[in-house]
Amino acid sequence: MQFFIKVAISLVIILAATAIAKRLPATAGLIGVMPLTGALVLVWVYMENHGEPRVMQQFAMGALWGMAPSILFFVVALFCLKKQLPLPVVLVSSFGAWLGAALVHQWFLK
Repeated sequence: MQFFIKVAISLVIILAATAIAKRLPATAGLIGVMPLTGALVLVWVYMENHGEPRVMQQFAMGALWGMAPSILFFVVALFCLKKQLPLPVVLVSSFGAWLGAALVHQWFLK
């Protein structure tokens, strides 16, 4: 059952990222750097946009700069885990830091 949940979540993330890439390639790049999705999203964006260089370049730039919020997510998680905080606090703190950094990411890439 856990395998199917992972597959379903991954599928939703990939489909959302490729749909967003039509309008906001840099945002799709941010989503695309989520673990295990980057390469798959890159393939789908390429196929859906017929290898359009501008879209592929924007996706790559969004993905590259999108790594910073993802790194921040894990830095905050590590800090919280070292403080032995409960997992819900770790996740809320980490995702909050990621969201703040993702908003900065989008602001800079506009």
